[in-house]
Amino acid sequence: MPFELDPDTRALLQRYGFDEGQFQALRQRFLRGELGVEGNRLRGQVEPPGPGDLVRLPAPDTAERKQLAARGIEALRRGEVGCVVLAGGMATRFGGVVKAAVPALAGRTFLSLKLGGIRMAAEQIEARVPAYVMTSFATDAEIRRMLPELACAAVPNSAFAQLISLRLRPDGELFRDGKAVSPYAPGHGDLTFALRSSGVLDQFRAGGGRVLYMSNVDNLAATLDPAVIGAHLASGKSVTAEVGSKDPGDAGGAPARVDGVLQIVESFRFPKTFNEDQIPVFNVNSFVLDAEAIDRDFPLSWFVVRKKVAGQEAIQFEHLVGELTAFLPTQCLHVDREGADGRFQPVKDPEE
Repeated sequence: MPFELDPDTRALLQRYGFDEGQFQALRQRFLRGELGVEGNRLRGQVEPPGPGDLVRLPAPDTAERKQLAARGIEALRRGEVGCVVLAGGMATRFGGVVKAAVPALAGRTFLSLKLGGIRMAAEQIEARVPAYVMTSFATDAEIRRMLPELACAAVPNSAFAQLISLRLRPDGELFRDGKAVSPYAPGHGDLTFALRSSGVLDQFRAGGGRVLYMSNVDNLAATLDPAVIGAHLASGKSVTAEVGSKDPGDAGGAPARVDGVLQIVESFRFPKTFNEDQIPVFNVNSFVLDAEAIDRDFPLSWFVVRKKVAGQEAIQFEHLVGELTAFLPTQCLHVDREGADGRFQPVKDPEE
């Protein structure tokens, strides 16, 4: 399929790491029916989490919580901990604006509040915690404009961009909104690829960094808690995935054992016959990641996602960060979603 793209579009794609060969290969797999809704589903043995698979974060003011917090504080003070804030994507449910720049509370933006929370945690324990903000082509310029005024000695910040791709029509041709092609950011599964290609992961590790706490810019309750860091270090696992109790109607990923391996499984990947109600918790998309463990290539799956764009159906290929748990030993940390210790309050649309 020849690309008939204007110079500005080609420059945009090149700047954000578009891989034309990979795109063409994915398009061919889609046309052959190898990628699609059924192709997204797992084929192995899928079981609910077993006894001991869900580790409860101890309640505040308990001796266990204080011990975990002390371990996390030690790591923070040694400069071994950094934070990654996911602020890429397209914010389609938010009207296509840069969500990180939207005022969320008392005139302060999501990004200001998010980095402010990291600053508060760092200054309370006299630590220095670098913050790395993952942007997309749609959010990069605005976020880079904002970051200098949000920087401080305790929380130096920088941005790195995720990748870019092009939408297709259901017939496999390039999707166009009018005459223009339609680029998109191919999912937060870009995280490890972008951390490595940008040099951010090398820089973090060279400075003594060991673990990265990752959360979404729109989940202001996902704060840097030393006890969560301590729980990760105590587990000896490469990944800690925060999970919260399900409410009626909740959808999304959840922990399950696939061929015996505990991992986060997206809802659309469960076999049709699997009853997801067997699993009492779901993935809140906040992770602690060992920097050394994620410093390699991962053969993440490409998932077909169907979107409505300008009233038309569009096809996207996306990676999801939770699939890292299929390749790395993982702890599932059961946290409160609401209340004084709540860690899950996402804002996906203006009404929320």
